[in-house]
Amino acid sequence: MPELPDLEGYRSYFSRRLPGVGIEVVAVGIPLVVRAPKDEFIAALAGSVFGQVGRRGKFLLFSLESGDCIAVHPMLSGRFQYCRPEEKRRAKTCWVLALANGYELRYFDDRLMGKVYLVKGGAFEAVPRFGEMGPDALAEELTEEVFRERLKRFRGQIKSVVLNETCVAGIGNAYADEILFAAGLHPYRKRTELTAEDEGRLYRAIRSVLSDAAAIVSERMEAEGLPVDEYRDHLKVHRRGGQPCPNCGSSITEITAGQRITNFCRRCQR
Repeated sequence: MPELPDLEGYRSYFSRRLPGVGIEVVAVGIPLVVRAPKDEFIAALAGSVFGQVGRRGKFLLFSLESGDCIAVHPMLSGRFQYCRPEEKRRAKTCWVLALANGYELRYFDDRLMGKVYLVKGGAFEAVPRFGEMGPDALAEELTEEVFRERLKRFRGQIKSVVLNETCVAGIGNAYADEILFAAGLHPYRKRTELTAEDEGRLYRAIRSVLSDAAAIVSERMEAEGLPVDEYRDHLKVHRRGGQPCPNCGSSITEITAGQRITNFCRRCQR
């Protein structure tokens, strides 16, 4: 699943290529993922010009000079192609934008779980749960003080709290493991058991882990092009069950519960 660093990589990649570029032709092959009538989606985009590309939480936001916006939540398997028209299309390509610069922007989704919204005139309140999200995990307004106040609203296990987008937006399962490892916090520890020092370490881990990963992903996308799968080889614990902890050398634990894999070090994250 694309998480904040992956989507920040997309944002950086498209920000270098799309602003000021016109959309000449719109083709919708699989309307299921588009949360707008097909004809309305095509009419709003055809002839439009891209503005800035933004991101909030796990939404990638393609603004248009018309004032409208394409808000994409890729969910588990939504991905993009930016290529010449002659390049082979991926299976389950949902929509294609033929651009004035000779390229195509394509969205494909193997599981068809992603959601693509046409946001008219900045009316993001029409996007389900968009207004319920907490501050973006890398937003300037998410100061340590604000973060501590938001934490007080939750009482569950700390990994579940970190994953809850009404607390902080943009963190998924893989980077939750990485953040808690960097903070030295056991994923199943209750939020109410955290000390002020624990909260401070958690806040700093969120900022450092995500910003460092976003830089790595952005650099690789720029050098290698858009990936079919997420870059995960820089992660230290997630999906590394049974391997030695990079800090202490003991075996990394892997637990699967509710279709969610959790990895942590029992020695470093007591």
